[in-house]
Amino acid sequence: MLFGVVAVAQSAGAIEVVSHRGANDLAPENTRAAAQVCVDWGVDYIEVDVRTSKDGVMYILHDSTVDRTTNGQGRLDKLTSAEIDALDAGSWFNAKFAGEKLPRLEPFLEWVKGKAKVYFDVKAADLPRLVQRVRDLGLERACFFWFKSSGMAKSFRRLAPDLALKINAETPREVERAKREFNAQIVECALGSVTPEFKEACRKNGVKIMILEGENDSDAFRRIIESGVEMVNLNHPDVFIRLRDDIKQQAK
Repeated sequence: MLFGVVAVAQSAGAIEVVSHRGANDLAPENTRAAAQVCVDWGVDYIEVDVRTSKDGVMYILHDSTVDRTTNGQGRLDKLTSAEIDALDAGSWFNAKFAGEKLPRLEPFLEWVKGKAKVYFDVKAADLPRLVQRVRDLGLERACFFWFKSSGMAKSFRRLAPDLALKINAETPREVERAKREFNAQIVECALGSVTPEFKEACRKNGVKIMILEGENDSDAFRRIIESGVEMVNLNHPDVFIRLRDDIKQQAK
């Protein structure tokens, strides 16, 4: 029994925690305030959604429009950086975040370097420029990328064969395709997809497993730790981290 506890504690210690849109339950998503909470928690990766303004400035925003998370309206790619910088991206969440801005990506990366690694969910960006900025900042080993479009993922892979790429996969066959077509380093899946066959396909192809768990579910968190996967993508990383640390403490 003790061996089992120790094994689970070792899995808990090894798993890397990815925070989805920052600490979006405690601060306005995809803002510096949300990222700061994640840094304070000690998460490994902060997810950032990358979009580009009308005049070519990269911002961190999930939606195609600014309507939901700012006091403005319209598509981000139809607004200038001056218009975007004037928006309030915090009051919609809580009055104490009034004046919070949509972060420009490049200053954000300079700020976060050394504090946490970055998961780039690239919605719309000049890929050569984004990749070059990652290289200029020395973030090559402190990030990974994902693209909803297979075409963009393939373009990225040709442009940056050395940078980590995540592909979604739910079956062993999809894992093999992710490696064959995209040379993926990470596959993201649901907890239920992590069968022995799935894990073996990932092991054979040298691919890390990242489980996506959007709910605040301590039972699911415990099963994720017990599964022995390398990474987990969460909306509630603070709850997961507390559970992880409790398990590690119990094994001492």
